[in-house]
Amino acid sequence: MDFRLKLLAGTLAFAASAASYAADPIKIGVAGPYTGGSSSMGVSMRDGVRLAIEEINKSGGVLGRQLVAVERDDEAKNERGVQIAQELINKEQVTATVGYINTGVALASQRFYQDAKIPVFNNVATGSVITHQFQAPEFPDNYVFRNAAHDSIQAPMIVEEAITRRGFKKVAILADSTNYGQLGREDLEKALATKGIKAVAVEKFNIKDVDMTAQLLKAKSAGAEAVLTYGIGPELAQIANGMTKLGWKVPIIGSWTLSMANYIDNSGANGEGARMPQTFIQDPDTPKRKAFIDAYLAKFKPKNNRIDSPVSAAQGYDSIFLLAAAIKQANSTDGPKVREALESLQTPVEGVVMTYNKPFSHDNHDAITAKEVVIGEVKGGRVVKAN
Repeated sequence: MDFRLKLLAGTLAFAASAASYAADPIKIGVAGPYTGGSSSMGVSMRDGVRLAIEEINKSGGVLGRQLVAVERDDEAKNERGVQIAQELINKEQVTATVGYINTGVALASQRFYQDAKIPVFNNVATGSVITHQFQAPEFPDNYVFRNAAHDSIQAPMIVEEAITRRGFKKVAILADSTNYGQLGREDLEKALATKGIKAVAVEKFNIKDVDMTAQLLKAKSAGAEAVLTYGIGPELAQIANGMTKLGWKVPIIGSWTLSMANYIDNSGANGEGARMPQTFIQDPDTPKRKAFIDAYLAKFKPKNNRIDSPVSAAQGYDSIFLLAAAIKQANSTDGPKVREALESLQTPVEGVVMTYNKPFSHDNHDAITAKEVVIGEVKGGRVVKAN
C-alpha cells in the first residue's frame, strides 16, 4: 500500500512539474530606444507590441502559454544594442526579439541572433541592407526578418513624388550623419539617377543640431525647388524652421520619419505640407484599424489623441501577431523551427498595416512591398493621406 501511495505521489508530482513546465511563458525580447531623440518611435513601437501581447494572452496565449515581453532600452546606441542582444539571448533565453528603430543598432546587434539561430524581427528600422546582412552561401539560413518599408522602397517613392508627380527638376538632399541617414541618402541618389537627375546640393547634419542655416543656404543658392530629407529625429523640424527664418519656403519630401510627433510639434505651422511614405496612417478606415486605434488611445492616452509614431506602433503590433502565428505553426519555440515557419506561413495574418499572406520565403525576409505604402502629408498637425 505504501509503495502504491508513493508511486501515486511521484506520478502526481511529475505531472504537476510537467504542467508547470508547459505553462512557462514564452519570452519575447523587445529592444528599442525608449529615451532620447528616437524615443518617439521606440515608445510607440513598444506600446504597439504591448497591446498585441495583451490581446493574444487574453485569447489564451500561444501553444497554451502566455507571451511575456522582456523590454530593454537601447538608447539608439550601437554598443548598448550589442549588450542587450547578448543579455536577451544568454540570460533571458528569449524565443525571439522584435524591435530595432535605428539601422546602425540593428546591424551591430542582430549578428548575435544569427549566431544563436534565434529569429530577430525588425519592425521599424528601414536600412535596405538589414535583411541582407547574412546571405548565402556563407549563411545558408537567415534569421533576420522585417515588416517595415525598407529604404529601397521609400527612396524611389520620395523621388517619384518630387520629380514625376510634382515636376521638380532641382532638388537638394539633407540627411543626418547616422547609418540610417547616409544609407538613405545613397538610396535617394540612386533613385534620382534613374530619372537622369543629380541633386543640386547634398548636405549632412548631426544628431542634436539645432541650426540648419548653412545647409539650407547651400540648397537655396543652388536653386533647389524642393528638399528631400533622411533623418531619424527632431532635427528634421529644424529644417522646416530654418526655411522660415531664411524666408525661403520649398516643399519638404522625405522618409517616413517626417510623420513623427516630434517633427510635427516642433515645426508647427512651418512643417505643414511635408510629405513622406507611410505604411500606416492613424485613420480608422477598416474595422481592424479602428479597433487598434481605439484600443491604443484608450490604453496609452497619447497627447491630443495622436499616436506619436503611428507607423512604429502599427508595425510593432503586427510583428507580434506574425511571430505568434509562426510559433503556433511550428508548434515549438525552437529558433530554426520558428524561422522555417515564418518563411512558410500557411495561414494569413490579419494586421493593421495589411493582411500578411505568405509574407516571407527562404530568400525574402521583407514583408512590406511598395504596394502597401502610401504618401502621407502633414496637415493640421496630423498626418493624412496626400491628395
